[in-house]
Amino acid sequence: MKKEGAIQEFRHEALGDKMFDMVVWLLVLLAVVICAYPFLYVISISISSGAAVNQGKVWLFPVDCNFDVFKMVMGYSDLWLSYSNTFYYTVVGTVLNILMTCLAAYPLSRKRFFLRKKLNFFLAFTMYFSGGLIPTYIVVTSLGLYNSRWAMILPVLISVFNVMICRSAFEAIPEELFEEASLEGANDFICLGRIAMPLSKPTLAVLTLYYAVARYNDFFNALLYLGKKELQPLQLFLRKILLLSSNEIMQNAGGTTAIAAAAQSTLQVRYVCIVLAVIPVMLICPFIQKYLVKGTMLGAVKG
Repeated sequence: MKKEGAIQEFRHEALGDKMFDMVVWLLVLLAVVICAYPFLYVISISISSGAAVNQGKVWLFPVDCNFDVFKMVMGYSDLWLSYSNTFYYTVVGTVLNILMTCLAAYPLSRKRFFLRKKLNFFLAFTMYFSGGLIPTYIVVTSLGLYNSRWAMILPVLISVFNVMICRSAFEAIPEELFEEASLEGANDFICLGRIAMPLSKPTLAVLTLYYAVARYNDFFNALLYLGKKELQPLQLFLRKILLLSSNEIMQNAGGTTAIAAAAQSTLQVRYVCIVLAVIPVMLICPFIQKYLVKGTMLGAVKG
């Protein structure tokens, strides 16, 4: 009797586990559909015919595929100018971000650093309290950074949250490695460049992704500090297209393209700009994705 009862109890537990797995998979499927549908819809709108879009025939998959709007938008010179600016801000800014983050995190991870606790406190304090927007704007403009590329780089040179993650990753490295390197005559810069950073590659890959995405999506600093059109990034171009004047591309297309553009939906122009802006991130993320979970957990081992 006891054996039969144990078997029934095991069957009930197995059935409960299966039901739980089914619920989890249904929730995951629902989340995938909710997240994937907007992307698919935007892509479908951008490569469908203008007539199908204007008639509301596109709701999931493309209808009467054509790339006329893509050709028209890609012929707009301001798009490529803003693309090049964004590429510069993202690459240069991310490299400096990672460099400064490592230089800040390494001494904070060393127990022999006498200001370690005090600086950790002040860094954590800035995560909860800041000077505010107006003082920051006054400082940036007083330094002569207005209408300068450095206005997009220097004010956000370091993220305290990312410094904390990097510091935790460095703390997880055995102290014996640094001691042996010191005995061999290595200074702190050598220890950082040849021990700490190579052993923290997953965490640094995640931080690179964080910084790069933030740089790529940054438009508020550009809105504040960049009045010159030739310095503005892609996100300001998108803002102008999506919110202010989506007809500008059509008016500047010129020739037969302008005539064809007049028949196209302005909605398509906006969605094509969105697709062109998302493509670089979608191409880069898959190569760093494998480091995402591993790097985040590695940096969260110690507080």
